[in-house]
Amino acid sequence: MNQYAKVMGIPFPKITLDRTVELLSQVIEQKRPELFHVITVNPEITMACQKDESLRSIVDEAGLITADGIGIVMVSRIRGGGIPERVTGYDTLLRLLHNGNEKGWSFYFLGADAATNEKCCDVISVKYPNVNIAGRHHGYFTPDNEGAIVEEIAGLKPDVLVVALGAPYAERWIHQYKGRLGAKIAIGVGGSLDVIAGKVKETPDVWKRLNIEWLYRLLRQPSRWRRQLVLPRFAVRALLFREK
Repeated sequence: MNQYAKVMGIPFPKITLDRTVELLSQVIEQKRPELFHVITVNPEITMACQKDESLRSIVDEAGLITADGIGIVMVSRIRGGGIPERVTGYDTLLRLLHNGNEKGWSFYFLGADAATNEKCCDVISVKYPNVNIAGRHHGYFTPDNEGAIVEEIAGLKPDVLVVALGAPYAERWIHQYKGRLGAKIAIGVGGSLDVIAGKVKETPDVWKRLNIEWLYRLLRQPSRWRRQLVLPRFAVRALLFREK
């Protein structure tokens, strides 16, 4: 049986959140010499990859990609691919923190504003007391600061580098410096630090179960409507997509 389902040419592994975290746990425990880049691919990234060759190459080179969006899952099912479920950056991060709390993994948190970054780490320290927060830095740095941040991360050698710089910038940033970061795993997590810090309210479970998390976010943040326009365009193009 094919272990991958293609959506607009991008091969998504047919794995659950449980299996994803299991694989990442193995990567951490195996002490791989190279950074393992995890990309949670949403419809926006999928669409961007159709025109942006550099972004597509970053996705193709990733150690693991996951389906971060119910639209990707539904298109896959309609086309016979059968991706089992969404695997979001936020959910993956929470599960990695849970496992890291049991095994004493180290994390570095890069992104969000200074106050949110600090608050997020404080919350994590209380909820996951055995997690080693090796370091952190806000996401509002300048190009002049970038080298120092990379050197700091490389010196700390975290098990997990969490990058909350927004997609696809986070993915580009990780790829640019992946040979110098010294982490075992790096993953872009969008606005997850804002949610953990309490700056943005987490989507209630009932909205997640109904697969309308996008609607909840839109109602909470009407300014997102421009971003949401990509969803119907993605659905149409993905369902009609033919390999070149």
